[in-house]
Parts: sequence; structure tokens; C-alpha cells
Amino acid sequence: MGNTFGHLFRITTFGESHGGGVGVVIDGCPPLLDITAEEIQFELDRRKPGQSKITTPRRESDICEIISGVFEGKTTGTPIAILVRNKDARSQDYDEMAVKYRPSHADATYDLKYGIRSWQGGGRSSARETIGRVAAGAIAKKILKNIAGVEIIGYVKQIQDIIASVDANIVTLEQVESNIVRCPDQETATKMIERIDQIRRNQDSIGGIVECVARNVPVGLGSPVFDKLEADLAKAVMSLPASKGFEIGSGFSGVVLTGSQHNDEFYYDEAKNLHTYTNYSGGIQGGISNGENIILRTAFKPTATIGKEQRTVTKTGEATTLAAKGRHDPCVLPRAVPMVESMVALVLCDHLLRHHGQCSVLKP
Repeated sequence: MGNTFGHLFRITTFGESHGGGVGVVIDGCPPLLDITAEEIQFELDRRKPGQSKITTPRRESDICEIISGVFEGKTTGTPIAILVRNKDARSQDYDEMAVKYRPSHADATYDLKYGIRSWQGGGRSSARETIGRVAAGAIAKKILKNIAGVEIIGYVKQIQDIIASVDANIVTLEQVESNIVRCPDQETATKMIERIDQIRRNQDSIGGIVECVARNVPVGLGSPVFDKLEADLAKAVMSLPASKGFEIGSGFSGVVLTGSQHNDEFYYDEAKNLHTYTNYSGGIQGGISNGENIILRTAFKPTATIGKEQRTVTKTGEATTLAAKGRHDPCVLPRAVPMVESMVALVLCDHLLRHHGQCSVLKP
């Protein structure tokens, strides 16, 4: 299984949804970085279940324990292990799903590939696996902030057909966290919350789009040909549960423009720094960051596990129906925001360290 991500800044996540706990081992973190459990906990609290009426009612405090790699509040350069223990698993809710496959879930493909799966809560296919990613992302964000002043902010851009009006260049974390759906457009956020709550009461689910901006990204991150920065960002966010689409900059909307309309024309500022008048490229050209804001979007499908009865089959090949039990998000978007931010941070941090390793010695 692909449980490890990154090159110089590498993470390996572990654990299952209904096992003893989940967590992450981080290798390649530079020494002497000031980091506390409270900083990691802030990000985990944004991801945890039971936050509001529009998220899963599973009650997990998701308290992180730093097991290794940090001494007297500073990283030592050795592997950092972070553990979060499971406290509120209700495995009996999944008894029926032990023999019946949930439509559009990983149940069937895991069985077909491995011949075995942890059916209690979905095991590694559960979104609880992302706890490790978010914990590691908190550290990656701190590195990016300290070294280059990079700021990463994600938010809910769209729920079903409800689309927010947000300027990615100026949106703030405070605006994002001002409501339970994490949409900084307050009027639209109200409509989104009402829609999700309606869907929840109907025992159904809906999807949407998370937009994410990375500001103050240094020039030069990423490299040709297979390590293009947008390619690594795409793999990162598309590895998240329920993700089904990725675009950066103009994305798919750019296909209706001509080259003269889409090209980002250049200019120098007074300090002779290179800039572009527009940012259809989304901050990346030729697979390398150009210093403009990196703006990307990730589409998430409706949550697969729903309470409505649907047709499916059993492990032994019999046709049947399933109305899933358990506690699940009617819409993953509000909790997906810190997940997307974390994956973007992990990629940028890894590329920043690789860039310094490749370029700092010979660069004039």
C-alpha cells in the first residue's frame, strides 16, 4: 500500500478508523523548529468530527500525542511520531456492511484487490486516516512560514450548485473560520448550511469544491519533467478521500479563451522582481512556481455512505439492498478544508527543501 508521501519531507500515516488509533511518522523535518502540541491540535480541531450539525455526529476529541522527535519544544531532526487515539468507535454499526458492499465506497475494491478488509469503519479507506496528514501539515505550514513566509488558506468555494464569491488573494483565515461551513462569503455560507442540513435530514449527501491559495510562495519550486509542482499538488489532493477533480489557475475554464487572452504578461516591479499582470497560470509555469499566488481547486463527491436504501451485492455475489448505518458527514467539504491545506503544505514544504538542496549552493 502507498502509505508514504514525499521525498525530503516524508510522511507515513498509520492506523484504522476503528482500531486503537491513527497517526503519522514524519521524517526529514529540520532540527530546531519551534513546535508545540497546541499548534498541531489547532489544525486537528478544524478536521475533527462532531463540530456542528452539518458534520458527522461521531464524538472524537482527536487529542494528539507527540511520541518522538520533539525535545523541549524544538524538533531534533529525528523522526517525529504523532498519535491520536480512537475513543468513540461504534463497530456494531458496521455489522451489515461486513457482508454488503456500500455503493461507490472502497469496500468492494479493497476486497477484490487484497482479499481482506477492515470493514469496521472502513479501516484505511476511512477519512480518519487524514488525521496524520493534517498533523504533519501543521508542521509543514510552520516550516513554510518560518523559512519563506508562505501562507496557505483553503475554504469552501462551492456546495452543489451554490457558488461563493471569494477573492483568493485577500481571503483570511478568520473569514473562513467565521462559520461552520468554512465559506468566507457569509451570505452564501448561510445558503450552503441550509442545503447541507436539508440533505442531512433526508439521509442523503452532497459534494462541492474546496479552493486553496498559497501566498508568498518562492520562485523556483518544482522541476521538469515528472516533478512539476502542479503535478505533485494534483497527486496530493487527489489522494484525499472523496476527491474527484483537480484544477489550478484558470483550470477547465481556460479552454474557452484564446492564447492572447490567457497568457500572463510579464512586468518588473521597482525592486526588479518579475510579476505577471494576470494569474491564469495559477502561480506555476513550466511546472515551476513563478512567485504569484498558487490557486487550486479540488472537487469532492457526495459522501458514499448514506442512510437511503440502495441496491448492492454481498461478498458471496447475492443481490441485496443496503441502508447504511453509522455516523457520516452529509457533506465532506467543511472538514476537507484543513485536509486540502495540509496536502498543499506537504508538497510545498518538500519542494522548498529540495529547492534549497539543489540551488542554494550555486545560486549567486
